[in-house]
Parts: sequence; structure tokens; C-alpha cells
Amino acid sequence: MSSARAILYHKQSTSAMTRFFRLDAGGVCLGRPGPNPAIAGARVVVHPASVAAELERWMGLPSGGLLVDAAYQEHMDVAGLSLPVYLMRFTTMDPPFTAAEAVGGSFITLTQARGLGSTELELLRTAYTMIMEG
Repeated sequence: MSSARAILYHKQSTSAMTRFFRLDAGGVCLGRPGPNPAIAGARVVVHPASVAAELERWMGLPSGGLLVDAAYQEHMDVAGLSLPVYLMRFTTMDPPFTAAEAVGGSFITLTQARGLGSTELELLRTAYTMIMEG
């Protein structure tokens, strides 16, 4: 998943309580650094279904455990590339706390994200707005 980023969230169906997945040693924008391309400023295109499938395998979730919110269309500049940021919802009734802990992550509310960098906070703001309006 070096050429894309993803924000994962869970929205409780009965209360609309929304939590975001966060790596304990990082932030909420999942993805690892990729090689620097020869063309700076290039816009990378990756199909979100392949990103979702890779994240499902990584977290030990069943196929279909993540649903891509296609309406969310953001990009993030990383190492001279404009990478897509995908928003994906956990499809389980409750947040998969055990799966999150197994990969060194946890779930946070929007107010618990205050310590994140300005780019991630802005991405969370746009994601939260879309989630609540959707």
C-alpha cells in the first residue's frame, strides 16, 4: 500500500458514534512510504478495492470487512507525490478492537485526535463531515 493512504473508521449503527482507527506508533492515515519517483508532483491512481483487500488481510478481517466510501476524494502530498486518501468503514456491528490491538492500533474519537498533525486533522475533518452528512 505504498502508493495510497487510507483512513479507517467505524460508525455505530444505532448511536452514530464514530471512531477512527489509529496506529499507536503513528497516526490515522495508514500507508507506508514508497520509493521516490523520477517525476515529482505526479498524481498516483490506485483502485481502492485493492487497498481495502490489503488492509483486510493485514488486520485479519474477513473479505468485505472494509467498505470504501467512494464519495470521499482527498489527496495528500508525500515525498513529491500526490497520493489518494481513501475512507473505509468497518462493516462489523462493533469496532474490531481485537484486530486493531493485534496490529498495534486502537480506536479514537475525533476529540482524541487533537495531537495529530495539521494534515491528518484536516483529513479527519473532511472525513467526519462526509460521514455525518452521508
